[in-house]
Amino acid sequence: MFTAKKVRRGALAAGTSAALAVGILSAAVGAQATDAPTVKAAPDIDVAAVQADLAEFQKIADANGGNRAHGEPGHKASVEYIKGKLDDAGFKTSLQEFESGGAKGYNLVADWPKGGGDKVVMAGSHVDSVHDGPGINDNGSGSAGILEVALAVAKADLKPSKQLRFAWWGDEEDGMVGSQHYVDSLESGDLSKIDAYLNFDMIGSPNPGYFVYDDDPELEKVFTEYYKGKDLKTEPETEGDGRSDHASFKDKGVKVGGIFSGADYKKTEEQASGWGGKAGEPFDACYHQACDDKSNIDEKALDINTDAIANAIWKLSS
Repeated sequence: MFTAKKVRRGALAAGTSAALAVGILSAAVGAQATDAPTVKAAPDIDVAAVQADLAEFQKIADANGGNRAHGEPGHKASVEYIKGKLDDAGFKTSLQEFESGGAKGYNLVADWPKGGGDKVVMAGSHVDSVHDGPGINDNGSGSAGILEVALAVAKADLKPSKQLRFAWWGDEEDGMVGSQHYVDSLESGDLSKIDAYLNFDMIGSPNPGYFVYDDDPELEKVFTEYYKGKDLKTEPETEGDGRSDHASFKDKGVKVGGIFSGADYKKTEEQASGWGGKAGEPFDACYHQACDDKSNIDEKALDINTDAIANAIWKLSS
């Protein structure tokens, strides 16, 4: 991770005219209410599908030296896996290449072709791991989460009023290199079209917290209200400030938001009493280690957080 005719017509005529006017006005109001667009609720995202993607990332790491890091074959294989699913679902995908540390990196960007208007709602996650492990929570979890939300968009044949774009960044672990390359490559007009960028970096930590980015009040509220509806308290996200790909967008003046389940900071007694889990232990004791494998996931947090992503995408793009 790093919205009139003659006045005097008699009492009867006056009453009739008044009633007619009220009727016409009521009909007009009723027509407006009928014509007003309704925002459909986001679907429930099947956590088993998210877990299946994580299992694929694990297989990829196992087959490629135990990691999915920048410059290693496991990273490219992860990108190709995601791209294949998006292409089959009808997304317009593009692969952006860049150089970092003497190795080629990849950003995968996927646009849903059925959006409208000039504004873009964008969701992103970095897909690279560190060299020391497979990176299943960091950040297979975010990558799989937004992948399944994107596939849900296609399954619903969503026709949002804004354009939807999803991205999987390369080489975040060396300092948000991929996302920085992307924003630097955009023309100023294209950058200004991004109405919101949502970042998802670690959403399945095994000793989870429920942290919400507080960079933009409007975007923050979308998430906090969702968790409130689930009887879950949230806290502002501070551990990852400036340490993940949202920083690349925020530095360019784009509104950013997102969620986070915690990394190597330790959970407090108060947090444990509200969220469960173990106080005095890291949210993710396997952060940036070889043990960040498919067993290093809290499925409940993964499920809730993926549904929170879907809710935000549906609401912000409508």
